[in-house]
Parts: sequence; C-alpha cells; structure tokens
Amino acid sequence: MEQDIRKALGHSNPDTVVSSAFKLRITQRDLSTLRDHSWLNDEVINFYMNLLMTRSEQEGHCKVYAFSTFFFNKLCSGGHQAVRRWTKAVDLFEKDIVLVPLHLGVHWSLAVIDFRVKTVNYYDSMGQRKDDICRRLLHYLKEEFKIKKNKDLEVSKWTVASAKSTEIPQQNNGSDCGVFACKYADYIARGWPLTFTQRHMPYFRKRMMWEVVNQKLL
Repeated sequence: MEQDIRKALGHSNPDTVVSSAFKLRITQRDLSTLRDHSWLNDEVINFYMNLLMTRSEQEGHCKVYAFSTFFFNKLCSGGHQAVRRWTKAVDLFEKDIVLVPLHLGVHWSLAVIDFRVKTVNYYDSMGQRKDDICRRLLHYLKEEFKIKKNKDLEVSKWTVASAKSTEIPQQNNGSDCGVFACKYADYIARGWPLTFTQRHMPYFRKRMMWEVVNQKLL
C-alpha cells in the first residue's frame, strides 16, 4: 500500500493524472487532499462514491446508487427540473440505498435514502441536524416517482431524521469531515454498524488513496 501511495504522490507535476475511471480523472493534486489534515475535494469524493457503486454490483452486496457532490446544490437552486436528466439512465427505485454526499459551505456530510425501510437519514460528523435536507430529498423522490412511475409516492410511510451525535462517530478536528462522510457511506453500504472513530482517520486516508489509485475497494 505504502509503495503505491508514494509512487502516486511522487510526481513533480501536481496536474499529473494518477487515476482515471468513471469519466473522472484524479490528479496528484486531488489525491493530495487525502493527506493528513487536508480537506477532501469533490473529485476524490465523487471517485470514491463510484467505487462504492461498482462494489455494489457484485453478488451479495446491496444495490447502491450515489449522486454527485454537485447534485444537492443543483436541486436546491433549480428544483427537480434542474436535475431531471441526472437519472435518465438509472431507476432509483430499483436500488436499495441512495447516497447523497453533501457539501455545505466548508463542511462535508451525507444523506442516505434507504428504500428497504423507507427512510431518509442525515449523517454529520460534527453533530449538526439537518432534517430539512431529508425533507427536501423526500420531496425530490416524490417528484421523481411521479415522473418515472406515473404514481404518487406514499410519503406518509417514510421517515426522515438526523442521526444524533451520540449515535454516530464524530470528528475531533476541523479537517476530517470528508473522510467521515465517505466512511459513513462505505459502512452503511456494507450493512456494518458505524464503529470507527477519529483515531482510524489516518489509516482510512491512506487506504482511500490506495483504493482511488488502484480503482478498487479493499
């Protein structure tokens, strides 16, 4: 692992492409955001979300779809019409869970739509509660369902909630929110309890570097 990481970070030109897949290109500069105490950028998080989707296609994994980090802000600014084409080639309602990475100013968090139990939940490593985001996403689902299925989604059967800070791992610094958001997504997609802590972050950063460079999850 260490050798692959050193090689990827060793290029003298920060614009050198160190990984390319999913119509995305990761440069050395992008990968460097996974160094300790750095803020992750959109490119790294979107690449990682695509790795989660790829893994979900394997037998035995729940069916996962992940939106781009740009999706929610686009939805907020333009409504369903602004993002209608984003699901042209996918039927969200055939998935088990949908991951929505969120960039709220200078903070990363995650929303998860779970069709199996009809919930929209918000996960924040700094303990913020954003039920309004969950409600907006549920409203988006209602509009999407009407267009795709020509039926009304029974929103009364759905629950929206923000995870409490006492229920999920929390960060102890100002830079690891992106890693926490990615690992929330990873563990939830695996069906694992969220048992990691702040002390796992240095290892997770190195592991994610390797995964992005090698284009597969460990």
